[in-house]
Amino acid sequence: MSAPARPVSPLHARSLLFVPGDRPERYAKAVASGADAVIIDLEDAVAVDAKGAARRAAHDYLGSGGQALLRINALDTTWANDDLSLCAAPGVLGVVCPKTEHPADLARIAAHLRPSAALFPLIETAKGLRDLHAIAAADRVGRLLFGSVDLSLDLNLDPSEGEPELSSYRALLVLASRAAGLTPPVDGVTRDLQNEVALAGATRAASRAGFGAKLCLHPSQIATVHRAFAPSANELAWARRVLDAARDQAGAFRFEGRMVDAPVLARARRLDAALAGMSPVAGAS
Repeated sequence: MSAPARPVSPLHARSLLFVPGDRPERYAKAVASGADAVIIDLEDAVAVDAKGAARRAAHDYLGSGGQALLRINALDTTWANDDLSLCAAPGVLGVVCPKTEHPADLARIAAHLRPSAALFPLIETAKGLRDLHAIAAADRVGRLLFGSVDLSLDLNLDPSEGEPELSSYRALLVLASRAAGLTPPVDGVTRDLQNEVALAGATRAASRAGFGAKLCLHPSQIATVHRAFAPSANELAWARRVLDAARDQAGAFRFEGRMVDAPVLARARRLDAALAGMSPVAGAS
């Protein structure tokens, strides 16, 4: 089975879609779903008695032209060594590392990677949060991923609607990513597959909090996630008005009742240059 190369690097993806490793008939569908990156999941999505079949299916796909990220089983499981042997397959763009708690975990995985592949640590335990900055700064790390479900379990949390109980932990990933010079991190999944409003709200909140992407469980979530990460029509119009006004100004200046200085101009340039190519959400603010 082969698949076309994805045009978006996982380092800059907005959506990362899980596909169960033991469902190879879904691999190509996941790639064709519009997701910026696909994660073949050998861990949580695969039952114990299907681990071997999932690994063999992933091996066949990744060795014959298919490309994806690969989520392996945790290093303290009986499946880890066999999973690590798969990490060097030519189609592995990167490895999603579950329950990352120490840079040494990553070094063990990195030893099996091809030079072009990166590590994507999942931060989903208290110990992972404790050593977050060291993990972010470790060799071969491309981007941090927020494991909201497992972290809630580990910390004995029961998040309410909107997950305000997790906001401080999300902020830690944004801080560590920026300090280490990484791409903005990837937010956790939204498990309610039927609630597009909740998904859009969660994604917009993640974007405002400094995240650059979201983990997705189903192809139906992709379009909503992309719209939520796109700049709104109002944002793009504001950015262009500010940049137009700045052409005739030196230093800080007043514009539409507010002060515009270097940080405001930087945000306007970022919206105009980095985000203007996405499809804006009409009427959003």
